[in-house]
This record gives sequence, structure tokens and C-alpha cells, in this order.
Amino acid sequence: MATASAISGFFAPFCLPNRHNLGTPRPNLSQKPRKISSKLLSVPSDGSFRETSQRSEVLAPNSRFSRIDHEMGSRRKVCVQSTGSGSGLTSTGLQSTVVKLLHLVVSLGIILAMDKFLKKAFVAAAIKFPSALFGMFCIFTILMALDSTVPAAATSLMNFFQPALLFIQRWLPLFYVPSLVVLPLAVKDIPAASGLKIVFIIVGGWLASLAVAGYTAIAVRKMVNTEMTPAEPMQKPSPFSSIELWAWSGIFLISFVSAYLYPTILGTNARTCLPFLLASTVLGYMFGSRLPSDVKKVFHPIICCALSADLAAFAYGQLSRSGLNPVLGYYLTKAASNPGAGDILMGFLGSVILSFAFSMFQQRKLVKRHAAEIFTSVILSTVFSLYSTALIGRLVGLEPSLTISVLPRCITVALALSIVSFFEGANTSLTAAVVVVTGLVGANFVQTTLDKLGFRDPIARGIATASSAHGLGTAALSAKEPEALPFCAIAYALTGIFGSVICSIPAVRQSLLAIIG
Repeated sequence: MATASAISGFFAPFCLPNRHNLGTPRPNLSQKPRKISSKLLSVPSDGSFRETSQRSEVLAPNSRFSRIDHEMGSRRKVCVQSTGSGSGLTSTGLQSTVVKLLHLVVSLGIILAMDKFLKKAFVAAAIKFPSALFGMFCIFTILMALDSTVPAAATSLMNFFQPALLFIQRWLPLFYVPSLVVLPLAVKDIPAASGLKIVFIIVGGWLASLAVAGYTAIAVRKMVNTEMTPAEPMQKPSPFSSIELWAWSGIFLISFVSAYLYPTILGTNARTCLPFLLASTVLGYMFGSRLPSDVKKVFHPIICCALSADLAAFAYGQLSRSGLNPVLGYYLTKAASNPGAGDILMGFLGSVILSFAFSMFQQRKLVKRHAAEIFTSVILSTVFSLYSTALIGRLVGLEPSLTISVLPRCITVALALSIVSFFEGANTSLTAAVVVVTGLVGANFVQTTLDKLGFRDPIARGIATASSAHGLGTAALSAKEPEALPFCAIAYALTGIFGSVICSIPAVRQSLLAIIG
């Protein structure tokens, strides 16, 4: 008996289960097999599902083979359904990506087309007022009118243009870069002494404008004593991906080699050099954006971007034996019929101004609540910036044409170029470069300077930063102090708007010229 028990225990795991370990009745092996009807899943070649009735013969009811067959059929059904679901999700994801891309193209295309149409209309009518600024006022008026009558329509309009606004926000620094890339051409005829005077005006003027805007905001806030409330959240663009980096790297290599082997393959030298010069600019910006924050304080992404484009131009100039200056001339031709990479990038500056309408509308409640602080600070800071620049230029003996060129140093590039167009003899390339350098100074030193001056209020910090260092200063401060971003964005837009408006008045221009001498 002991031996039998041992043998039985050894083979127990391999025996058929009994009623005690599975809780199912023992099959009656004496019962005859019978025919049963079961529903089996049929999967035809077209991928659709049909149920077909078949006759199957089993050993007995509740037998192990019937249960195994049922389980395998269920698993096959689940696998087929999972495969179908996976392909469906992939198809849905692809469709969503295509729809988003089309949405971006259409919304951005409308803004660019509007800017181009307004430019042509203003040129045809011989109107010197900035066309993009007029368009911005029109968009803002339409949004406000819709918000007061059909709020849902205003919201829908904002949502429709949101992809374009995020695109502009994401690539905004690139639109400033061309003036830095061609800086060697802009300053080659400027004496070294005049260059030092311009640097003094940039640094000293930035600090003075920052102090005036900040102290004005603090003084007005103490008088009105308006309580600060949370602003509307502002969506941030996505960071650059590795796919984008590799894609632009491929474009650069292919177009650089093609331009070297076939210098006029696209018709002109500027068009042939456009792809690799544009790619080098974009790659420099992507690389600079990935640098550690401590490195960015010294080596700003804009500087990295400009150096990348200049290095590409230098390499091509050496290989083609044409030299650096001609290639930089291909970068920014200022000719619509023969555009370069810089012309493409600066072509977005008008859309930046149009986008101000949407940002101001989004923060309209904040503007209304803190109107006294915002408008007073912006107006005083803008007037001070223009007239102090004219006065300092005369005191240090800077040439009148150069003083005019640096007048709008605290105003964003797009509107600064429009402002100097009101005057004769201005060097627009120098104007753009001075504006960008002012922004770089602010981006690197604004936070430390605000702390030294004792500006603790987010409203004062935001207004002071944007009024003195426009977009680049705004980006630098808001990255570490997001609570100041709405005030930066508002002051950034209003400073350019108010500066353009007052400079369009002949009496103001005459008074500035009288100070310059």
C-alpha cells in the first residue's frame, strides 16, 4: 500500500483533474459522444467578422478538449480584435497629425497673406504708417466686437489661429537673427569710435529705460493700489525634437554640397545658398536652445544661431573662393525677386505684429484691471527712450545718421524698422542689429539688475523688462518668472505700438531731429 501511495503521489500532477482540485464534476466516460452546434468566428480576407454555424464532434460534455478549443477560439478572437484596434489607432494618429498640420498651414497662411496684402495696399496708397500695426488694430477691434456680441465666435477665432500663434512664438528669436548674421556688412563702414559710442548708448540706454519703466510702475501701483489677480494662462510651444534636429541636419548637408557643386542650380546664388544658410540658422537655434541655463546667460541661443549661420557662410565662401562678404550678401538680399535665407525669416516680422492683437485680447481683463500701471509706464518709458537716445547721441558726438538709426533701440525689430523709415539716411541693418543687441543685453542681465534695483512686484518687473529689452528680455525673464509673462507680453506689444504711433506724428519727428542736430 505504501508503494502504491508513493507511485500515485508521483504521477498525480500528470493525471486528469478531479472534482476536488477544479471544482467541476468528473466526466461520465460511459456517455456516448453527441453532436453539438457551436458558433465559430470566421475571418475572411477583407478583415470583416462573420459568425458561421458548424457541426463539431466532441468526446463528451464538459470534456477538457471542448474547454481547450473554446479557450483557443477566444484567444484567436482577442488577437484579431487587438490587431484591428492597433491599426485603427495608428490610422487615427496619422489623420490627427495631418489635420493639425493643415490647420497650422491654413491659419499661418492667412496671417502671412494678410500682412502681405496690407503692405502692398499701404505702398500703393503711399501711406508711411506701419501696415502690420494697422492690421493688428483691425484684428483686435474685430475680436473685441465679437466678444461683446457673440463671445463664442471670438473664442472660435482665437482657437482657429492658435497653431499659428504658437508657431510664431516658437520661432520668434529666429526672425531677429538676420540682422546679427549680416552685422559685419552693417558695421564695416562705421568708425571704431562711433561703434564704441553706440555700445555706450545701448548699455546705458537699456539701464536707464529699465529704471524709468520700473520706478514708474511702482509709483503708479502705490497710488492706485490695485490688487494683483492671476492672469490668463498662456500656452507654451513644444521643445525641439531629435527628429527635427536630424531633418534640418540632412537639409543642410545635402543643400551645402549641392550649392558647392552647382552654384546656380536654383537660378541665382542667393536662391542656391538659401537652403543651407537657412538650415544652419535653424540648427544653431536648436543647439543653443538645448544649452544649460548657466551657459545661456553668456552664450545666448541667438548668438549661437548667428554664429552658426556665419560659420556656414564662411565655410562656403572659403570652399567656393568667393569670400565671406558676398555670401552674407546672399543671406539678406532685400530683394523680393531674389530672396535669401534672411529675407525669408524677416518676412515673418509682420506676422509678429499681427499676433500682438491676439495676445492683447487674451489678456484684455488684465490690461483693463492694471491699465493705469501699464499705460503710464509704457508711455513714459517709450518717450524717455526715444528722446534720451537722441540727446545722448548729440552729447557724445555721434553722427546724426547713426543716431537716427539707433533711436528705436527698445522697440521690437519689426516696428523699429518701420520707425526709422520715417527718417532719411537711416541704416536699417544697423537699426536691426542695435535692437537685437539691446535685447541680448537685457536677456543676460535683466534679472540681476531688477533685483539690485529692488523691483519685487511682478508687474513692475515685467513692464520694466519688456519696455527696455522687448522680446528677448521677455523670453529670458518669463522662463524663470512665469508670473511676469503676461505683463511682459502686454508691455512688449504696447511699447512698439506707442513708439510707432508717436513717431508717425510729424511734430514728434521734427523735435527728435532738432535734438539730434
